[in-house]
Amino acid sequence: MIADFVAQFARLIASKPDDIRVEVQEGDKIIEIVLYANQADIGKLIGKSGKMIGALKIIISGCKAKDGVSYRINVEPV
Repeated sequence: MIADFVAQFARLIASKPDDIRVEVQEGDKIIEIVLYANQADIGKLIGKSGKMIGALKIIISGCKAKDGVSYRINVEPV
């Protein structure tokens, strides 16, 4: 559910939404969401001074309160 939200969010922002791909790596208490995007879209996803990805992290941190699992988001080039 969280990974789907991140993918949809990224596709709305990206210039090349077909290049967006999300992988989920689960650990004990941490779920890492790796967002793969075109090199040209990485700057848009991170935002000026990291504000865009920071806002996304704040939204996702609300899920931690619900299920007790921490989430980590990384943006990587395709």
